[in-house]
Amino acid sequence: MCQIAYEPARRTILSGKKRIQSALISVFHKDGLEPIVRELDRLNVHLYSTGGTQEFIENLGIEVTPVEDLTTYPSILGGRVKTLHPKVFGGILGRRDLASDVAQLEEFAIPPIDLVIVDLYPFEATVAAGGSDGDIIEKIDIGGISLIRAAAKNHQDVLIVPAQEHYPELLRILKEHEGSASLEQRKSMAAAAFTISSAYDGATHDWFAKSKDGSDTASANNHILRYGENPHQKGAFEGDLAGLFEQLNGKDLSYNNLLDLDAAIELIDDLASIGAGKGVPFAILKHNNACGAAIRPSLKEAWEAALAADPVSAFGGVLITTVPIDKVTAELIDALFFEIICAPAFEVEALDLLRRKKNRIILQRKSASKPTTKIRTALNGVLIEDADTIVASAGTLKTATTKAPSQKEVEDLVFATILVKHTKSNAIVLARDLQLLASGTGQTSRVDALEQAIAKAGKFGFRLEGAVMASDAFFPFPDCVEIAHRAGITAVVHPGGSIRDKDSIDYCNAQGMAMCITGVRHFKH
Repeated sequence: MCQIAYEPARRTILSGKKRIQSALISVFHKDGLEPIVRELDRLNVHLYSTGGTQEFIENLGIEVTPVEDLTTYPSILGGRVKTLHPKVFGGILGRRDLASDVAQLEEFAIPPIDLVIVDLYPFEATVAAGGSDGDIIEKIDIGGISLIRAAAKNHQDVLIVPAQEHYPELLRILKEHEGSASLEQRKSMAAAAFTISSAYDGATHDWFAKSKDGSDTASANNHILRYGENPHQKGAFEGDLAGLFEQLNGKDLSYNNLLDLDAAIELIDDLASIGAGKGVPFAILKHNNACGAAIRPSLKEAWEAALAADPVSAFGGVLITTVPIDKVTAELIDALFFEIICAPAFEVEALDLLRRKKNRIILQRKSASKPTTKIRTALNGVLIEDADTIVASAGTLKTATTKAPSQKEVEDLVFATILVKHTKSNAIVLARDLQLLASGTGQTSRVDALEQAIAKAGKFGFRLEGAVMASDAFFPFPDCVEIAHRAGITAVVHPGGSIRDKDSIDYCNAQGMAMCITGVRHFKH
């Protein structure tokens, strides 16, 4: 039986960071786990684990304590009950700064757990693959979702890693901070955790709603569309549109409208993560790509800055923001022909104004979870992947050059990274002052994408001195940074990972440019 005393004095807290001394790892997907386990071992972190994850760690030759030794109970009911025990959840939920909690942890010999790495059974993937009811029900995670919620709730003391996609960020934290995590990092991971748990619960609910009374009632959410991507193709949408929007005006949504809306929501939600402290985000999309985007103190300013990026492509586009549409902004927007406007609310006068065109689609967005799994057909089957939920922040940028970006450049680099994540590959985004200046989209060459973006910026009157550049994938050669420098760009960001990263870094150093690396690629096909 494992007995580790709780020793508050030894739990290091430096500069707002808390050192990780113990970790519980229980995951379904093992890919990418090995470097994390080895780094935790190097940092002398005590590891707890279960089942297949425990075996995986042991096979690496690394010491790990079975959860059964901690709880003195074996895994039971075919693995349905493994971690649901006070000695596990007490160690996660115990408040380190509350004397009564500390006393109880000591009384019941409950070791504190500082890091929880867990992912969820692939419920949505099992449903998508046509699994039987029995298979699907067994993929409803109980222990995992409980661990995620518990660790996220106690983020003051515990770092939660709720999905495989967050492994790179964890590894960066462990290496750069020698096993310590700041409150900001813990809170950011907690937010991601609750996003995942909410979507997972929503997917579970949707499956039961469709399967109640033993019959498939999915037809209630089957929307026959006017046509598919083109008029000669039939089309339909399977899903709960009423749970996402209230349509206040306009014709029925089309296949292409829904694709654009999906892209618009993904983008605006990510932009909202930086807009909270900087202002209002506004985006204009066409064919799933942003042709305009900006963050400004007011909605009117955000609209004007977004439109300025490409007023030509905005014609017939999709408009989206995160704040209610007011009358002043509606008067400006009304001058443009557009397909859809989506916002959380509309002032009465603004709505009356926008409704004057009967075919204009006006959507009032509701609060709803988004799927955590992406599915598309390919060949004679389907491709299933986790949604790309990693969002750039100042903390995810690692300076690779001698010159570090200024605070203003960091803000623009984060903004541009979010935009390039949501742009068709190969993609380049140019930005300045939290405004999209131009983008190169869907090119077979990264150089072509950059040259397209530079030409487009010039077409609409933007000079690029002091602008930043973001790329969705690494620079295989220094040609892109050379072209960017000649155009006046002063800071660049890319995922890194090329065997020739140093060539681009050396060029930036020689020219006094700043370069940041994120470690996360964002291809979009």
